[in-house]
Amino acid sequence: MKPTDLHFAADTFEVPTGRGPITVTWLGTAGFAIEHEGTVVLIDPYLTRASLPRLIAAPLSSDRAAVARYAPKADAVIAGHTHFDHVLDVPSIARATGARVFGSRSCAALCRAEGVPEAKVVDVEAAMRGEPVQAEVGPFTLRFIPSVHSAFMLGRVPFPGDISDCDQVPLRAHRYRCGAVFGVELRVAGKTLYHLGSADLLDVRAPRDVDLLLMCVAGWTTTPRFTDRVMRAFTPRSILLSHWDDFLSPMSAGARMLPAMQLPRLVEGLTRVDPSVRLGALPLLGSISL
Repeated sequence: MKPTDLHFAADTFEVPTGRGPITVTWLGTAGFAIEHEGTVVLIDPYLTRASLPRLIAAPLSSDRAAVARYAPKADAVIAGHTHFDHVLDVPSIARATGARVFGSRSCAALCRAEGVPEAKVVDVEAAMRGEPVQAEVGPFTLRFIPSVHSAFMLGRVPFPGDISDCDQVPLRAHRYRCGAVFGVELRVAGKTLYHLGSADLLDVRAPRDVDLLLMCVAGWTTTPRFTDRVMRAFTPRSILLSHWDDFLSPMSAGARMLPAMQLPRLVEGLTRVDPSVRLGALPLLGSISL
């Protein structure tokens, strides 16, 4: 299977007359930009895409040129957890755009260490207390829902724990600890979107009847009954697959599908539960409107 075999066409979804579109752009890895009526929400934007030698050789710094090029505007930036491929660019984007940042205490600690103003940092974990947290950003209603990370490294979550000792930034890749994990429900213009940033979930927390599920693929093969649980928990009308690409290559190289993601088997499993579900992917920086 090639990425083009799964690509949603730009006109896959019908935009109702009488309102502006909700535009969803894939930023690579688990990253998305979602825009409606001029308000932009970014989720897990990872634009630096450091090479493997760079990951090994030195601490990681955000690529400011990539941030300026691919994330020129943001009103809110969300980090669903704090591995480097989800959070590295979040402080840089927040400083450049003035966006509010929503994330765990690990994300908040990192943002403070990198000079994001305190008033712009929202520690969702502190407010969560085991229950979903809600926030308003322009026309968007956001709900942050407790979740879990897939345990794909010999049955364990990679780099567990919190980021709490980041006085010396930048950090090496392994010091971007996972932190608390949550999914993000976005309600806007009568539609419900949900960002599942890792291939596991707490079934009892999942909102049902999701119009578009932004679903991370990485790690799904080690998550028990993943396809059945996702489909029955969210009952999604459409699924947009993410985090299936080689994020060690630059944005300019486009998206290369990793065979280890086993997308044909994943697609078969999802459609077996609900043959009517619309399921696809986007090219890097590709968009759909709904």
